[in-house]
Amino acid sequence: MKLTRPLLACFFLLAIGLQAQDLENARKKINAQDFNGAKADLTKIIDGNPRNKNALTLRGEARMGLNDFYGAISDLTFALELDSTFAEALNLRGEAKVALNDNEGAIIDFDKAIKFNPKLTEAYTNRGFAKYNIEDLQGAYFDFSKALELGPPDADKYFNRGVVKAELGEYVSAVDDYNKAIELDKTDASLYNYRGVAFYNLSNYDRAIADYNEAIKLDPKDPLKYENRALARSAKEDYKGALDDYNKAIELNPDDPETLNLRGVIKFNLDDHDGAIKDYTAAIELDPTNPVYYDNRALSRTEKGDLAGAVEDYSSSIELYPTDPETFYQRGLVKLQMGNKYDACLDFKTAEGLGSAEAKAAIKKNCK
Repeated sequence: MKLTRPLLACFFLLAIGLQAQDLENARKKINAQDFNGAKADLTKIIDGNPRNKNALTLRGEARMGLNDFYGAISDLTFALELDSTFAEALNLRGEAKVALNDNEGAIIDFDKAIKFNPKLTEAYTNRGFAKYNIEDLQGAYFDFSKALELGPPDADKYFNRGVVKAELGEYVSAVDDYNKAIELDKTDASLYNYRGVAFYNLSNYDRAIADYNEAIKLDPKDPLKYENRALARSAKEDYKGALDDYNKAIELNPDDPETLNLRGVIKFNLDDHDGAIKDYTAAIELDPTNPVYYDNRALSRTEKGDLAGAVEDYSSSIELYPTDPETFYQRGLVKLQMGNKYDACLDFKTAEGLGSAEAKAAIKKNCK
């Protein structure tokens, strides 16, 4: 009888050790993205001990890997009922809420996670994403900076803050963060692409093009990178180079109306009005609700002398966006060319009422 208690203690310690090993094996499966395997293993542990907060938290993480965010929140909530101060579970539940677009609810969880573990870097990063999603850029800036302060530094952390700085218009500082990110990871095409965008906004088109070149070299299948380089080439009036880039972007993604529209603009600048009209028409077929595409086609039609077609396009644009003074003004100019002075003056007067100084001058000159 004297041996009973020590034996029970040994069995108890052995069970704890086996359970810890099972949890570690499940964690390894999660790290290897074997989420189904991890979930199955963790379910067995939880069936044996429904109050195991670590197993519940890990199963919540596995479910997130399977995009079962509601199931993840359920597991993580059970874990938090067992320990309301469990920062890791709060952080993961916040991540699941972000995935479900509940950013405000997520921020509450991240706030609590940080309260209970002020050094939990992931919680600051995740709260930064949630704040970014609700357009609290200053809040996101603070959180991404705090994540960098806590470390360790990595390319993603600098990239995150660089994106926020760029959206705040702090392009020089954004370039600094992108530089640091690239020092840590020279193989990520998106880092060069985003730095290129920052240089573009600083009107440093040569540096922007150099970055887009590197981004395209690393990732030649992304149409957006060709579009960005096309914009920089257009800014340098390298329209043929821009046309080559838009051609490639459209080859990779032929169903983007905006790329077709932008290629049309390049063709307009190259005096290829037939080609421009073809691109604008294709853009309109893909998105008939964008008034800019009708305005642009109207300009090319005017250049070709198709004044009736231009008036038709401006009218379609006005139906979609009836408060744009420029469209009324341009339609008035075309009607004036057609000899329809009365209707032209009506358009000029409408444009003037909407704030067009050019229309006011046109009225003074033509509408006596």
